Amino acid sequence: MSVLILTEKELRNIVRIDQASIDAVANAFSWLSKGLVTMPPIMHIEIPEHKGDVDIKSAYVKGLDRFAVKIGAGFFHNFKLGLPSSPAMMVVLSAKTGMAEAILLDNAYLTDVRTAAAGAVAARHLAPEKVFCAGVIGAGAQGRYQMMALKQVRDFKQLMVYDLDQSLLDQYVKDMTQLLDVEVIAAQNVKEVITQSQTVVTCTPSKKPFLDPAFLHPGLHITAIGADLPEKQEIMSDVFAKADIIACDIRSQGFSVGELFNARSDGIQLDENQVLELGDIISGSRKGRQSQEQITICDLSGTGVQDTAIADLALKQAESLNLGIEISMD
Repeated sequence: MSVLILTEKELRNIVRIDQASIDAVANAFSWLSKGLVTMPPIMHIEIPEHKGDVDIKSAYVKGLDRFAVKIGAGFFHNFKLGLPSSPAMMVVLSAKTGMAEAILLDNAYLTDVRTAAAGAVAARHLAPEKVFCAGVIGAGAQGRYQMMALKQVRDFKQLMVYDLDQSLLDQYVKDMTQLLDVEVIAAQNVKEVITQSQTVVTCTPSKKPFLDPAFLHPGLHITAIGADLPEKQEIMSDVFAKADIIACDIRSQGFSVGELFNARSDGIQLDENQVLELGDIISGSRKGRQSQEQITICDLSGTGVQDTAIADLALKQAESLNLGIEISMD
């Protein structure tokens, strides 16, 4: 027996934000809709004395020969030590024997890709067909990846971005103008981004909601990805009362963390029939956007089945190219 080891550099070369990764994540949502997924709740470990936390996510999909267990860490003082702030990795296990097949030392790159791909899947089904201006709140890595993925499904010409960090904002404008070949504008505030855009992604770690219902307009789609813990919130709860369609990756998780959790806590009436799962929209059992004027929201907190899907794609690519180092377990 042996275990395949793949480095971040190798994974970056074989898994990209493209139609293959978007389709892999779309398949993950479909598997959920079809009842093929066994997925435990997220295991969250706080390490306050070192300003860190660890999330463990996983999912088994009936019919797949392997599944991933992701150990996703966030240690935000690591930069002082010259270390990555997200020292994450995925361990891929055989679904037949439970033996480890691979270790993907991606430093959260695969998580970034699958999260961006999920945003693109949401936009594919919920954003207006015609998007001239896209918007993003948060100029970090996910703010970049989300717009790269969105460009795969909506051919926008203008991009508005806002971030509290001016230096990060300036660098984003410079880099993304070249990368996407679109006009990138640094906005003065959140309101400017929301009111000028047809589709917006919020990707911040905010614990204080900033997206005001007064900013909404007909034809707007919002994908919120920052609120992956109960104390995080980007969208004011009253926003949900004005939405025509509300969607999420999975209801059971969505109602226990982030945006939907906080909306319910604030007294917004959201039942299971009102909140759609992306997998049901993809399968056609529920309808996504039906007109240019609808206001739509998708709350994405990230699921273990997305990790299994992107890990499986990475391993298929690596195996076809004979990449990685095999370590004997004997």
